[in-house]
Amino acid sequence: MPFYHKCFFGDNKGGLKQAELCFGGRQSKICDYMVARTELRRQAGNRGQFQLTEVEAKSLLAAGGIRVVETRLATSRSEAIACGKQLGFPLVLKVVSPDIVHKSDVGAVRLSINSAAHLGRAYTGIMAAVRERQPGARITGVAVQKMASPGIEVIIGMFRDPQFGPVLMFGLGGVWTEVLEDVSFRVVPVGRRDAREMVAEIRGYPMLQGRRGQEAANLEVLEQFLLDISRFIEKHREIREMDLNPVLLNRDEAVAVDARIVLERAPVPMKSG
Repeated sequence: MPFYHKCFFGDNKGGLKQAELCFGGRQSKICDYMVARTELRRQAGNRGQFQLTEVEAKSLLAAGGIRVVETRLATSRSEAIACGKQLGFPLVLKVVSPDIVHKSDVGAVRLSINSAAHLGRAYTGIMAAVRERQPGARITGVAVQKMASPGIEVIIGMFRDPQFGPVLMFGLGGVWTEVLEDVSFRVVPVGRRDAREMVAEIRGYPMLQGRRGQEAANLEVLEQFLLDISRFIEKHREIREMDLNPVLLNRDEAVAVDARIVLERAPVPMKSG
């Protein structure tokens, strides 16, 4: 059983100092999230991988004060149903597999699950779809997560440039990411003016302001989210790549719905504070 964040994500305001975590089924209270960072790397290395699972990535983000949709890992149908009852409906169910990047393409995502019976059918359907469309895929389990409030989808990502170091990326998210290729970049660390310019310079900026009856996003919340991600990246020098897609924006909040994190292959000294 991989390391994963079990049930506490904190208030995402001042950063999480204590979390309830699970190491191979054994729950622990971790008072310094740097311990969690080390354990995540160890678990990924033990699997011969350097990409965290979605659940692990969200755990790391949440422990660093980044708002994410609450998500739990289930390794069986009965576990998925139990997690669903604890989280409350409606829910989303997605396969967790190191071999499946685009889950929707293989029918491994189910939305708007509104009961335990529906959740059980969704689990069975996902497993059948994966066996049919990608039979060789290794399956860690399924991610059970709360349905997020509706909002505008954006993508926030990062990569490490050999010359400039960590680079932050922003653009419209969901299916628009690959279709429009409408993104902006800044070298980390990012200041408030940088964040504001990143948002305003994409061609899709009018969509964030609200068009044709669509509610506008809270741009101040979005800018603060970018600043929080910049600080997170500064602390986590062990992260080589990261994609939060989508991040949902509305008038009240910005929250990461899906997350991908790839670690450096060689251990990197961690920055405290």
